[in-house]
Amino acid sequence: MRDLFHSVGAVLALTPAVKTAAGDGAAIDLKGYGSVVFVVSTGAIVGAGDFGIKVQHSDASGSGYEDAPAGTFFSNAPATLGASTAYKLGYIGDKRYARIVLTYASGTSIAAGAVAILGRPASAPVA
Repeated sequence: MRDLFHSVGAVLALTPAVKTAAGDGAAIDLKGYGSVVFVVSTGAIVGAGDFGIKVQHSDASGSGYEDAPAGTFFSNAPATLGASTAYKLGYIGDKRYARIVLTYASGTSIAAGAVAILGRPASAPVA
């Protein structure tokens, strides 16, 4: 059977909107899951907007976030995000919470949003 629907959870990680500054995504609770991948989508870039994306992790949902070190995540996102593109960032570290952070270097704005896909659930099917 090709049923991926009941094997993954989906959580909003970065509210889709036109972004004009750096911003933190939502805290994603990894309890009960063995993996997470963030799927980031971009739209229009205005005024040569130079934005990037990174992964942070923490043991607590609302505090103590730090950049995830090399070796705890995978990413196909370049340093500067492109317009109308999709990227994925997979976190494999051992912290309970992970989030993505939109970084800002220069320019006016970017349309962006992201979803966290939680995989390898401890209990399936996932509701």
